[in-house]
Amino acid sequence: MRIDERIEQHYSELGPQEQKAADTLLDRLGDLAVYNAAELAQLSSVSKATMSRLFRRLGFADFNEVKEHTRSLRSSGVPLARQEGDGGVPLHLAQEQQNLDRLFDALDDDRLLNVAQQLAEARNVLLIGFRNSFPVALHLRQQLLQCRSSVSLAPQPGQSVGEELAGLDGNDVVVLLGFRRRPDRFQHVLKAATSTGASTILIGDPSARWLASDASLWIECPVEGSGAFDSYASAMSLMSVIANGVLAAKGRSGRDRVREITGVFDALEEIERR
Repeated sequence: MRIDERIEQHYSELGPQEQKAADTLLDRLGDLAVYNAAELAQLSSVSKATMSRLFRRLGFADFNEVKEHTRSLRSSGVPLARQEGDGGVPLHLAQEQQNLDRLFDALDDDRLLNVAQQLAEARNVLLIGFRNSFPVALHLRQQLLQCRSSVSLAPQPGQSVGEELAGLDGNDVVVLLGFRRRPDRFQHVLKAATSTGASTILIGDPSARWLASDASLWIECPVEGSGAFDSYASAMSLMSVIANGVLAAKGRSGRDRVREITGVFDALEEIERR
């Protein structure tokens, strides 16, 4: 159980001083790494003994175990609010740069060229993204449609994935966006995609690394944020690199499609011309 669930379960059984300590823990779950047990006790206006007793009541051996627990929650994508300053723009920028460095240090031109060629040559491309991964998949589809046809997105609102996988084979490519806080059955979807014979490209943060062996190709893309929520700047940057690679791989046919689509935009007056 998460620490907030444990506190909720036992809150009515706690004494007044332990409840004060529990309230402080809940208010500062995102900041626990910067405190020690004595400082938390002082913030709660309780004794160190009371704080230690609360840890044991919640099933933790000591404060270090509490901090490790909250770190594991954050690494799984649980947003933990912070009361202390989050470092503002400089820290946010530094974290974004670190994510980008980690992403592109692990990628080389040959690997990106392989991805681009697969997506350019496939008969059909199916992009799968649940929850936070869906807008990333949607953005990639919008980019790919500029230079090639037959790019689908699943799941559509209110729909399932099975009908999108049916009929795929070795001529097709499935790109699965698997960023953390994935649905519980995400691995089943990945295995079902692989079983069609289509090439599968899995893109996700380090929490999806254990799924990499089920995919034809794995790209690790960090999404750590400086605050409570994950940041998808590096993921969107990767989508841009992939889409540009596909346009280059398509050559003249890709350029012709861009020109055709631009002409349709003009005819429908869908895009402002300024």
